[in-house]
Amino acid sequence: MGGDQQIGALISAQQINILIFFWDPFEPMPHDQDVKALFRIATAWNIPVAFNQASADMMMMSTLLNQSFEYFIPDYDQYLNRRI
Repeated sequence: MGGDQQIGALISAQQINILIFFWDPFEPMPHDQDVKALFRIATAWNIPVAFNQASADMMMMSTLLNQSFEYFIPDYDQYLNRRI
């Protein structure tokens, strides 16, 4: 019901710093395109993403969770200007 888009909006507003998204790789997702769009937004905004328990556990155990962390937000202006 639009949850993927709401999460994407929070990423764009820099209100989400990490994304843990569990899914069943053996079942088709009826909203596959929406989920792929969410993954693209997370990648474009340089958000760490975990898709399974092992990667989520590693991210949650990171010492970076207990301290201030600044991540690089890509500047796409040059990329967009080259496309025009």
